Amino acid sequence: MPDLSINFAGIKSPNPFWLASAPPTNSGYQVMKAFDAGWGGAVWKTLGIPVINVSSRYGAINYRDTRIAGFNNIELITDRPLADNLKEIEEVKKYFPDHAVIASLMVETREQWIQIIKDVENAGADGIELNFGCPHGMCERGMGSAVGQEPSVLKTIVEWVMDAANIPVITKLTPNISDITDPGLAAVQGGTDAISLINTIKSIVGIDLDSYAPYPVVDGKGTNGGYCGPAVKPIAMHMLRELAQHQKIKDTPISGIGGIENWRDVVEFILLGASSVQVCTAAMHYGFGIVREMETGLIKFMNDKGYDTIYDFVGKALPNVTEWKHLNLKHKVVAEINADKCIGCQLCYIACDDGAHQAIRITEGTRVPEIIDENCVGCNLCSLVCPVEECITMDKRDDGKQHVTWAERTDAGTIPTTFNDDLAGGKGHFVPSVKDALKHRKS
Repeated sequence: MPDLSINFAGIKSPNPFWLASAPPTNSGYQVMKAFDAGWGGAVWKTLGIPVINVSSRYGAINYRDTRIAGFNNIELITDRPLADNLKEIEEVKKYFPDHAVIASLMVETREQWIQIIKDVENAGADGIELNFGCPHGMCERGMGSAVGQEPSVLKTIVEWVMDAANIPVITKLTPNISDITDPGLAAVQGGTDAISLINTIKSIVGIDLDSYAPYPVVDGKGTNGGYCGPAVKPIAMHMLRELAQHQKIKDTPISGIGGIENWRDVVEFILLGASSVQVCTAAMHYGFGIVREMETGLIKFMNDKGYDTIYDFVGKALPNVTEWKHLNLKHKVVAEINADKCIGCQLCYIACDDGAHQAIRITEGTRVPEIIDENCVGCNLCSLVCPVEECITMDKRDDGKQHVTWAERTDAGTIPTTFNDDLAGGKGHFVPSVKDALKHRKS
């Protein structure tokens, strides 16, 4: 049986599954319920000077049959008195002493930071997370992402906190920045024990076509909110990778956040360098019970791969993430269609003919498309649009003996340098004549 327990920058937890600082961690009731369901840790909804929230607060992107493919919220930090939150943190730790309770904090002055750190330490919090990511409401007051977007300010506040704190400190970063390594490096230089990312992405998810106000609508008006959920997972993984491969950041523990809702998501974040994960939207959508699938799937993966702890595969995918210029130009794949599985929807033909490289034909009298091998560039579009699993696969056609990259060709002086260069990769590729575009037009 694999050991799922972690020691994240000194914060111990029975497993890497944490709830992120958000509505699901707004109260001791919710955190206790989550721990009882199987979550290993929780980052308490951000504490600070209590706010007054608005109604309504959430919006979403629904894609076809998928509800909440992307989620947007304009809810701010806790609106409950600090004393109530501290009392509940203390109560939770009495019932679950071995689970991780991390206090998310957001205040303004050095004096406020020192005071609130003492308060959460006295309440028994296992760690502190600095909320430098909130992209709405609080940033208008000079906090949240307003700090995360200013590396020098971020570094100063981290230094204040590290000077005052006696428990581990996690710095939470905003994705609303050109280069995530800038605030990441500032946090490390400030002395942070760990980093978490990503916080939500500044967004507008839609416009109400009656009031003309952004969702969620508040008395005929709206504002930008924080975007999260499955739609942001690719962005989160990219930013995680950037920090995990940075020479001056890579040794700092990272808690991965962004679109995680099942065991595979958890594994992918760990493979890219996270040693704990935080979940918000999925818990809001499906409830705390989703952690059972995460745990079962993670254990099966570890058993299948022969891993005893998650540290056996933290960052294991990083050596395979490189720059485009280092990819093998001689690697070649060509699409293959399994005629027995094909349902004749012809989505692959439409996608290839209109959006790619005109490498699929349909012979008159049949609905099953065929790949034109000599035209196929191996772009993969057909297999992505195909609704039947494993109907279209990509077949490797190179012999594996040649390996040439753009960087190597640049060094060798064999890259295209003129607009009509014979060295261009697309020279001689089949392209239908311009008039062929009109051959199906009704006269």
